[in-house]
Amino acid sequence: MKAAVYHQFRGPIAIENVADPIPSPTGVVLAVKACGICRSDWHGWMGNDPDIRLPHVPGHELAGEVAAVGSRIAKFKVGDRVTLPFVCGCGECEPCRSDNQQVCDRQFQPGFTAWGGFAEYVAIEYADNNLVRLPDEIDFVTAASLGCRFATSFRAIVDQGKAEAGQWVAVYGCGGVGLSAIMIASALGARVIAIDIAEDKLEFARSIGAETVINSASVDPVEAILTTTEAGAHISIDALGHPDVLMDSISSLRKRGKHIQVGIMEAGKHSPPIPIDKIIGRELEIIGSHGMQAHRYPAMLEMIRDGRLDPKALVGGVTDLERAGEDLRLMNEFGGQGVKVISQF
Repeated sequence: MKAAVYHQFRGPIAIENVADPIPSPTGVVLAVKACGICRSDWHGWMGNDPDIRLPHVPGHELAGEVAAVGSRIAKFKVGDRVTLPFVCGCGECEPCRSDNQQVCDRQFQPGFTAWGGFAEYVAIEYADNNLVRLPDEIDFVTAASLGCRFATSFRAIVDQGKAEAGQWVAVYGCGGVGLSAIMIASALGARVIAIDIAEDKLEFARSIGAETVINSASVDPVEAILTTTEAGAHISIDALGHPDVLMDSISSLRKRGKHIQVGIMEAGKHSPPIPIDKIIGRELEIIGSHGMQAHRYPAMLEMIRDGRLDPKALVGGVTDLERAGEDLRLMNEFGGQGVKVISQF
């Protein structure tokens, strides 16, 4: 099969012919029909993920058809249209038994712990527990765009933040994660504030549900949020992953507000300072959010089917496997809007 492979961190990403994968007894092989290009893949290529072993094929936001099944697979068959969370739980450890597969002790992550979806085929482990059937109404490109950013934002807003109608939700960063969070929070009736340094991204954020936008290149976002909301945001999300953004996000919360960290920090910035005086004095909650379990996908898919959510509006373009390596290399330049998806292999 063809795959986009890199042999060293920060090195070339080239199309190579490699062996076709075979399923384990508890796994399947998917024919990849679409795969998102995500900044988390960029972090992996940079060498920021300790699970990656070289050579490596990136790609964790994927959708496709089951092409082969292992001997112990009971729930899926060849030809099924599926997607999956980027964290696949083993189903046996304590987190999995408590329905928290997103923090599984033995998690399988395509594109990180194993080769991913920048390829014609990909092997998926723990398949019976983690594959999600796609409704006929949802195409592969849309499904791939859900894989990390949208599903992660859904869990962050709905399950971790427990956002409610009328609450102020501040979203720092209008990339794929941030735009997804804006759309989801707005669909729940929250009053969304979008923060970024790019005017075009802020205008797009407004078009998908942001009530207020703030250009943090010219305005102090904390002061602007405290003034706009009169007391601070109920929920604030760092959807980028930067120490300064983390500090601003926490500082813009009202008393008993929630900061949700979704964005990944670059290497060397994983232990940033935090305003502990505000955390104590305002009784703030600091919450991490890492993907979403397969069993929570139906709630998200139902909101897509009934029109409350339109993730396809966040797809900024499609590309092919040959160009995917260059697109990944340029991820940190934050060019363009929305999500880019590989749709041709």
